[in-house]
Amino acid sequence: MPSVVGLLEQRELVARRRVDELREEADRVQAELAVAERDWKEWAIARSRVGEVLAPADETGHGHDQADRTAPTADGQAEEASSTPEAAKAKSQVPVVA
Repeated sequence: MPSVVGLLEQRELVARRRVDELREEADRVQAELAVAERDWKEWAIARSRVGEVLAPADETGHGHDQADRTAPTADGQAEEASSTPEAAKAKSQVPVVA
């Protein structure tokens, strides 16, 4: 009959092997996750860039010189064009403020 200490050592060895296997799997998954996240970010950047390129220049404000950043108002005064973090969606309606 095996000793209690011997049985405990066997169980400990099995548990340690399982932990080692899971750590290896976790490392593999973490590496795969890092690649997938990088790929996802690159696609998001590409979509954003294509959106900027395909948007009409007057909607995005891109492609204009800094001198074009002022727009004349109804009374002839020059007004600084507001810069927004996101460009307006194509065919969106923008309210006119009097």
